[in-house]
Amino acid sequence: MSNLASVIPVLRGDLKQQTQVSELGTRPPHEAGVTEAIKIINFGCRLNIYEGEIIKQNAADAGLTNALIFNSCAVTAEAERQVRQSIRKARKENPEAKIIVTGCGAQINPQQYADMPEVDKVIGNEEKLKSQSYSLLTTDNWQLTTEKILVNDIMSVKETASHLVASFDGKARAFVQVQNGCDHRCTFCIIPFGRGNSRSVPMGEIVAQVRGLVETGYNEVVLTGVDISDYGKDLPGAPTLGSMCRRLLNLVPDLKRLRISSIDAVEVDDDLLDLFANEPRLMPHIHISLQAGDDMVLKRMKRRHNRQDIVDFCAKLRELRPDVVFGADIIAGFPTETDEMFENTLNLVKETGLIYLHVFPYSARAGTPAAKMPQVVKAIRKERAARLREAGEVNLQKYLESQIGVTSEILVEKGRIGKTPHFAPVELDRECEAGSTVNCVITGSYACKLHAEIL
Repeated sequence: MSNLASVIPVLRGDLKQQTQVSELGTRPPHEAGVTEAIKIINFGCRLNIYEGEIIKQNAADAGLTNALIFNSCAVTAEAERQVRQSIRKARKENPEAKIIVTGCGAQINPQQYADMPEVDKVIGNEEKLKSQSYSLLTTDNWQLTTEKILVNDIMSVKETASHLVASFDGKARAFVQVQNGCDHRCTFCIIPFGRGNSRSVPMGEIVAQVRGLVETGYNEVVLTGVDISDYGKDLPGAPTLGSMCRRLLNLVPDLKRLRISSIDAVEVDDDLLDLFANEPRLMPHIHISLQAGDDMVLKRMKRRHNRQDIVDFCAKLRELRPDVVFGADIIAGFPTETDEMFENTLNLVKETGLIYLHVFPYSARAGTPAAKMPQVVKAIRKERAARLREAGEVNLQKYLESQIGVTSEILVEKGRIGKTPHFAPVELDRECEAGSTVNCVITGSYACKLHAEIL
C-alpha cells in the first residue's frame, strides 16, 4: 500500500489528522462514542474512524447492547500489540460486556484475536460494515453463534459500497470514503491483505453523501480511502480523482471546504492540478505518501516515485498555488538504510519545506518482504526519527511565524481551537460553535500553534 501511515498514514486516510502519531508509529485509539451501551474503539487511519461511525450505526440498528467493538489496525506489530493491550484492559474494566474485534488486524490474522480469552467474536473488514453481522450477536442470538470467527476472503470483494454517515460525533469535519483497498505491494506494508484490492465508490454516490452532510451543517469534508490516488480505475470510463473532485465541487456548491487525504505525488492527474490552481474551496494542503527521500531506499520499498519526483511535484504545486503547504509520511530506519541514505531523506524535508510530518521508526511487520531484510538497529531508527521530527518542527514554526498578520477563515473544531485552510492549528481569542467558520487575523505563534483574534 502506498501510504503507510493517515494513521499511521499509515493508512492513507488518511491528513492523517487530529490525533498525534506516537513515537512507535501508531495513532492512539479514537472512541467513536457510545450508542445504547455500544462503544467503538478505532485504531489507525481516518478510514477506520469513518467506518467506526458505520459500525456504531449498524450495531445499534441491529439491537446489539453492552458491547465493546475494537476496530483494529495492523500496519505494524506495535499497532497490533496496542490493540491486544487495550482489549485486555477493557475486559478487566467491563467483565460483562461482549468484546468484538474487527478491522485490519482481525482480517489479516483472525485466529490471533480468537485465541484471546477476552474476545467473544472476530469480524472481518467486509462483515463489519453489514448490519446482519451484528444481528447475529444480539442477546437473543448470542448463544446460537458458535463460530467465533466471521471473516471472508477480502480479495474476493469487488465493490466498495457507499455507506451514508449522517453525523460524526465530536467532529467539526466529516469524512467520506471514496475508495478502499490497494493494488500495490510496498515491501513494508501488510494492509492490502487487510483491505483487499483497490475499488472505488461511484461518483454519484459520493456526491449524494457529501450533499447530505452539507445539508446537516458540515462546512468541511475530507475524502478518504486506502489509496485514493488510484480512484476510478475500476469504474466505467475510468474517472480520475481530479475529475471526481471537480464534479463534486460543481454539484455541491454549498460545500465550503474540501480536503483530500494523502496521495502519491506521481499519480496526481491534470484535473486535480487544475483544481488546486483555480478552486479556492479545495484546501491548499497536500499530504504526500513519501516514506523516504533516498532513491535506493525507495526502490527497496517498491515505491512508485523517486526523490526528484517529489522535488518536482512540490515545485509544480507552488507554481500553481504559491500558498500551498505540504505534509508527508516518513519511515525512519528502513532496513538497509545507511547514514547517507538517511541524510538524503532529511535534506529532502529541508529542501521542499515539508511542515506536517508523520514520522515513525520502522517497525517490522511479519509477512512483509522488508521484515526479512537486514534491519537497522532500533536505537538508530529512534534517533533518526527524532531528527526528522525536529526538522519538521523547524519548518513548521517558520511557516507559522510567516502567517502573523494574515487574515484567515478558521474552521472551529472545539471551543477556541480550530484549523486554517492550510491545516495549521489555531487558538482563538474566544469560544465558538464547533463546525462553524470564523474570519480571524493571526496575531502570534508559539509552541507550533497560531493565535488569532476573531474579526
